[in-house]
Amino acid sequence: MSDSSLPRCPASDGTAPSRTPAQCQAAAQPQPVVQSAGQAAMFIVMSISQHGNACDTVREALGGLPAILRSLNLRLPDAHLSCITGIGADAWPRLFPDLPAPAGLHPFRPLNGAKHQAPATPGDLFFHIRATRTDACFELAMRLRESLGDAVEPMDEVHGFRYMDARSMVGFVDGTENPQGDEAVEATLIGDEDPAYSGGSYVIVQKYLHDMAAWNALPVAEQEKVIGRTKYDDVEMADDVKPSNSHIALNVIEDENGEEMAILRANLPFGNPSRNEYGTFFIGYARSLGTIEQMLTNMFIGRPVGNYDRLLDYSTAVTGSAFFVPAESFLTEQLGDG
Repeated sequence: MSDSSLPRCPASDGTAPSRTPAQCQAAAQPQPVVQSAGQAAMFIVMSISQHGNACDTVREALGGLPAILRSLNLRLPDAHLSCITGIGADAWPRLFPDLPAPAGLHPFRPLNGAKHQAPATPGDLFFHIRATRTDACFELAMRLRESLGDAVEPMDEVHGFRYMDARSMVGFVDGTENPQGDEAVEATLIGDEDPAYSGGSYVIVQKYLHDMAAWNALPVAEQEKVIGRTKYDDVEMADDVKPSNSHIALNVIEDENGEEMAILRANLPFGNPSRNEYGTFFIGYARSLGTIEQMLTNMFIGRPVGNYDRLLDYSTAVTGSAFFVPAESFLTEQLGDG
């Protein structure tokens, strides 16, 4: 397939105006990145096996995924089932050997702060399954796993759920500052900065485990200083009282002109009470990996260096992977549609 047949936005050449990500969305239909976190979700990371026909099997399975989704949504119309597919840097040349990699795709870069670390863990494929019903997520994951067979090896699987009024496991509302509407499209979808892959996105995923005993020992007022928001009514602290090492303060990313750069979070809590395991699955979508990486650098290394995110004293990152999320139209062109 030639580069000219890939979904793209016109270049800025003086004769054709460049398109915004919102305009590119019409030319290159994106995957359902811009939607709510859902009532239930499954986050699945897999590696592609090394045996000879593994990549052929994966391509066939990915090509058949839309048909499975259509069938399940026809049977379960109230489930609003969706699945986002991400592809890692090492997997890209194996799955698409004749195509250049997306410009910004690279493996997750681990971070080693003075006190806390963000590890990099293996992963070639990422599946973000969302629905209003847990059984719908489970059915799709089971069907997908059957189609992949021995071509993949499981790396991680987390079952997330909406907790109370969209609260994280530490009790604060999560995702309050997520961009909405056109702003979300602008923040997450690639435009003509990488025209061959317009309509695509990047995603970083991490699994965090919380020390709930230590967290719950903090008075609410102290918890609010750690987060930078009030706990019960979800109001951000004023800048003059919000600690500089609060989670909210260090999650603000600005470009060289001082303009705030947004990412779209689809975090959900998870847990296993019998094992006393409670956590948050962080998932951030953006049109550039650099935006998410800067946020994580602020958290783990500090801004300035040493002024790390105080929430990390109670939350430990145990996984970290980065993926490219191709436009749906790209996947259909390359892999078929069931």
